[in-house]
Amino acid sequence: MNVRYRVTLTQYERDELGALLSGGKQAVRKLKRAQILLAADAGVGDEEIAASVGVGGSTVYRTKKRFVEGNVERALSEETRPGAERKLTGKEEALLVATACARPPSGRARWTLELLADEMVKLTAHESLSRETVRRRLAENDLKPWRKKMWCVPQVDAEYVARMEDVLDLYAEEPDPKRPVVCFDESPIQLIGEVRQPIAPEPGQIERYDCEYRRNGTANLFVFLDANRQWRKVKVTERRAAQDFATCMRELVDIHYPKAERIRVVLDNLSTHAAGALYQTFPAEQARRLLRRIEFHYVPKHASWLNMVEIEIGVLASQCLDRRIDSYASLVTETAAWEKQRNAARARINWMFTTEKARAKMGRAYPKPAPVSRRRQRVKTSVTRN
Repeated sequence: MNVRYRVTLTQYERDELGALLSGGKQAVRKLKRAQILLAADAGVGDEEIAASVGVGGSTVYRTKKRFVEGNVERALSEETRPGAERKLTGKEEALLVATACARPPSGRARWTLELLADEMVKLTAHESLSRETVRRRLAENDLKPWRKKMWCVPQVDAEYVARMEDVLDLYAEEPDPKRPVVCFDESPIQLIGEVRQPIAPEPGQIERYDCEYRRNGTANLFVFLDANRQWRKVKVTERRAAQDFATCMRELVDIHYPKAERIRVVLDNLSTHAAGALYQTFPAEQARRLLRRIEFHYVPKHASWLNMVEIEIGVLASQCLDRRIDSYASLVTETAAWEKQRNAARARINWMFTTEKARAKMGRAYPKPAPVSRRRQRVKTSVTRN
């Protein structure tokens, strides 16, 4: 059988294959085919070639065959390997995609590969269908029906743009100790206690803790962050009512920034974040005194990412709160220690999103001004001339 395909190379082809073998990086299979051709050209037998190159006899036969029937390039190239016949036809794949995008069966929260396979058996003539077949066809269409993502699309109107650019301009200003910019927000937290004492880690064994826990109530964290200074403050409270917010604002004015003329506070649109909260908590004279030194700047609705303190709260959660803290006292102690260490490290947020970048990236979302009618333009022109 192998006598039919005799390999006879020209000197140019020998030099080309030799350069390939001594040159840069190539696929291993391609290099082995080159060795096969050179050995066959030298008169080496197929069995000896297969043993020396480390391939099967069929590989030697196919390489020689492709050279004789084609050329060196064809013999060296990767041969197309026919795969198994697709089990689903084009119409059946379209039906699978449509089913995966439809509502799941009653009583089920979402589609799974097994559910889809069973459903396709009901809808088609197939007696069975593997979950792997379903997975591959869904992957080709970039579908994962068992996954969901929560999202919120804000309405980018004139009010959204005005608030966004107001906050971004604050971040871009030169630092002014008399007019600091302070980002403010709060974060609820559960107090979780252990039912059984965790087992400490040791060599070869990670720390272990019981899945059962005891819920010891909740607490709230008010977080302040100076946008231009390496300073943050975490205040632990039992709740986040209007009175708690007002107390935070009083401490901001009288304790944290007693020499500031005007404190620009960046905050979200929570109902308690209002000037009225100070009048609910303090006498009118004191409330007015505090508000004369505070200037509220609200981020747009559904745009908490514009509040720099959100990043700091994320750091606090990952570095300090990512564990079970069982009591209010422990929470106060641990957050105070984290705050002290973070301030001592002079950590700060490197904010890079500017008004110019917002206009470049979100230009299409910006509201378009209504065109001025020709009649109004003529009236304005006539008035100007007079």
